[in-house]
Amino acid sequence: MKSKVLLFLAFMSSVLAIGPSLRAQEKPATSAPIAPTSGYRAEFLDELASYEQKFTRLAEAMPAEKYSWRPGEGVRSAGDVFTHIVIANYFIARALGTPLPAGIDPAVLGASANDKAKTIQGLKNSFAHFRQAILALSDADADKPQKMFGHQTTLRGSFVLVSGHMGEHLGQSIAYARMNGVVPPWTEDQQQRQQQEKKQQEKPKQ
Repeated sequence: MKSKVLLFLAFMSSVLAIGPSLRAQEKPATSAPIAPTSGYRAEFLDELASYEQKFTRLAEAMPAEKYSWRPGEGVRSAGDVFTHIVIANYFIARALGTPLPAGIDPAVLGASANDKAKTIQGLKNSFAHFRQAILALSDADADKPQKMFGHQTTLRGSFVLVSGHMGEHLGQSIAYARMNGVVPPWTEDQQQRQQQEKKQQEKPKQ
């Protein structure tokens, strides 16, 4: 487990290289930035909020004893996938110019993958930090060079790569949940609404 964490940290450090145009921004914000209401950052923040809600709700729905479950030898466990997102959020934010928060040690985060409470809190904290990193950017920098996951792209293009990364692991987490008899909470919500609507339609008219 420790070797996997160290390999992942080495990988993230190498592929999430900070673009030269954004390195100068790697400093704590002095005032709370204003959330955009339009543009590529606003669109990505909406998507990020959706991923945050789904990852967090799914992590909450998974039983604590299932966090160590994995579909096969050498494959990430359920807790590992959630922790992978936690660590990635911090490294991606750093790649965008926002340094790691004081006291955050990715190795420690990776070692707590089987701890449900710590993992859920880690998801919440890392998404909040990532959101602040997006708010610290400028819409005017959309086409500036940015390296993400080993690909040279633009800042706007890096958001596409990040979204794909999150979508991949959300799908993985959903599959893990299903294999353990856990229905994704948002799917359960939809099923309950459909059942209520069906009952309303079946009510005899007065």
